[in-house]
Amino acid sequence: VQLQAFGGGLVQPGGSLRLSCAASGFGLDYYAIGWFRQAPGKEREWVSCYSRNDGSTYYEEFLKGRFTISRDSAKNTVYLQMDSLKPEDTAVYYCAASMVCRSGDYYYTHPDEYFQWGQGTQVTVSS
Repeated sequence: VQLQAFGGGLVQPGGSLRLSCAASGFGLDYYAIGWFRQAPGKEREWVSCYSRNDGSTYYEEFLKGRFTISRDSAKNTVYLQMDSLKPEDTAVYYCAASMVCRSGDYYYTHPDEYFQWGQGTQVTVSS
């Protein structure tokens, strides 16, 4: 049972990348899948989450409009499309599973609320 994030790389400011989170050993449809990122010297921060039931999506407020999360059930993969990238988006990006993204007014954004962390993928935004 494993998650693997990949698709990172070096991109210029204003560019785009699409990250993939692939699962092996279990179906992603049974879990909410979240994306996190961690920049050097900083804590891991929540980026986005894709609900398991109704396909609802949630984003860190300041990333709305630039990042888009989606799921392809046939490929057992969740994607994070990142557009208009900025140098401050530079980080290692991780995906992880949770039971839900949200419960009422409570949003699952803390790393301790997620499990099955995969290896991250490095995203570097630089000219």
